[in-house]
Amino acid sequence: MPEFPIVDTHVHLWDTKRLNYPWLDGIPALNRPFLLSDYQKACGSVDVTAMVFVQCEAEPGQGMQEVDLAIAIAEGEPRLKGIVAWAPMAGGAQCREDLARLVAKSPLVKGVRRLIQSEPDPEFCLQEGFLECLQCLPDLNLSFDICISHEQLANTITMVRRCPDTTFVLDHIAKPDIRAGRLDPWRQELSELARSPNVVCKISGLVTEADPVNWTRDDLKPYIDHVIECFGFDRVMYGGDWPVSTQATDYPRWV
Repeated sequence: MPEFPIVDTHVHLWDTKRLNYPWLDGIPALNRPFLLSDYQKACGSVDVTAMVFVQCEAEPGQGMQEVDLAIAIAEGEPRLKGIVAWAPMAGGAQCREDLARLVAKSPLVKGVRRLIQSEPDPEFCLQEGFLECLQCLPDLNLSFDICISHEQLANTITMVRRCPDTTFVLDHIAKPDIRAGRLDPWRQELSELARSPNVVCKISGLVTEADPVNWTRDDLKPYIDHVIECFGFDRVMYGGDWPVSTQATDYPRWV
């Protein structure tokens, strides 16, 4: 274990008794409340000095309620320093209005996320309405978390270039195919994405992209090394991706 405190930039906390999370229906092991007390227990001897709550994909109509839940958690947990909220990002005047409502809720709302990985249209991230929303984020001091699979990297590079003033955070190093040991074209495309100075990268979510039962440090090392080579230490951050990561590891092992 590290002999220093860490910042966890990717924590999920959900309460299935209060909100609906349709995606959990297919994952029985995760389809229950995962609360702050559970996270604290899972950390074990790891000293987490600060954390960021990342939206957990509640039903779209409950996005604002999820932010309220995160704010309530923060009231009793001073280590919770930021919230990445769900936002529809549909474009038009409504988009700016929705984002302004989020910002007004709490200064803890630092960024937004709309999952790109689950969009059936491979061109979704290049739609004008979506780009319009991304381009207005700097005016509200908000960043955007990019959650994609490796097949979507090429279009993501174009998306980022269309929004040079927006700060982007790449979640889970773009989910490369670690289970198959496949590095390319992820390796080349990640290098290209890293050339945009407005992108930083979370080293998170790797174990669930590897063989969840048999993964080893050596399986992950080429991917982590490449991320650090591309982004440098000043543009990478640690993410626990708890409790999703529990499908493949306990928290101290991932640290």
